[in-house]
Amino acid sequence: MTDTTTIWAWLSPTLTVTGAVFLIALERSFPYDQNQRFLRPGLATDFLCYAMMQSWILGLVIARIATGIDNLTGLSHLHLVSGWSIPVQVMFFIVSHDLYIYCFHRLQHRSPLLWRIHETHHATNNIDWLSGSRSHPLEILINQTIEFVPMVLLGAAPEVALIKVTIDILWGMYIHSNVDIHSGSLQLFINGPEMHRWHHSIEITTGVNFATKLAIWDWLFGSAYLPAGKPSGYGLATPFPHGYLAQVAHAFSSRHKYSR
Repeated sequence: MTDTTTIWAWLSPTLTVTGAVFLIALERSFPYDQNQRFLRPGLATDFLCYAMMQSWILGLVIARIATGIDNLTGLSHLHLVSGWSIPVQVMFFIVSHDLYIYCFHRLQHRSPLLWRIHETHHATNNIDWLSGSRSHPLEILINQTIEFVPMVLLGAAPEVALIKVTIDILWGMYIHSNVDIHSGSLQLFINGPEMHRWHHSIEITTGVNFATKLAIWDWLFGSAYLPAGKPSGYGLATPFPHGYLAQVAHAFSSRHKYSR
């Protein structure tokens, strides 16, 4: 482990906790939705089950997958991106994965089958700094395998994954935060809460604003939506189970109906 990797091993959780505290403070001071409570329904499930337990377990699983594929192929020994600087490596994986996420995310809203593992993310009636962590484990397994396995196979520096996951977490908390922020012309390029909250709005049934970090994908591909005013509410038109295990199992239910 290099010195830089060791630094990021400590810096990543520090930045994550600091970012969470900062966004919570902003939510209390400058709320987008005035009546949204901090101790909202599902907060404990989102934090303990999705953000902590599920993330830890899937992180171990994806690390094993990456190691197994690399042992079979030996691709990391080609060091295809190892000669690039760390910032260039990070930017390459951010942009390439963000484009993939946009495409896959948009497909999830069109495909009844893929919607089954994305519906969990839309099932909360409250959008805040933590609600972005609520995602079905199969969705996370697919997306993060495609995100992190190439880093190993292409020979990225170990700290690149740590930097990337830190940006992922901070940006996920930011775009879901209940903060009344207006980024102006920056929203043409960089995604923020004012667009992403419309993605979760209950009145939008066809899907808009699929981008995660780079809003430019939505503007380029015609899925951007940023009207005046605010959404009337968030969540699904149909009831959704409470509790982590019931929510995960719902995707496999024979009574499941495509409702978005």
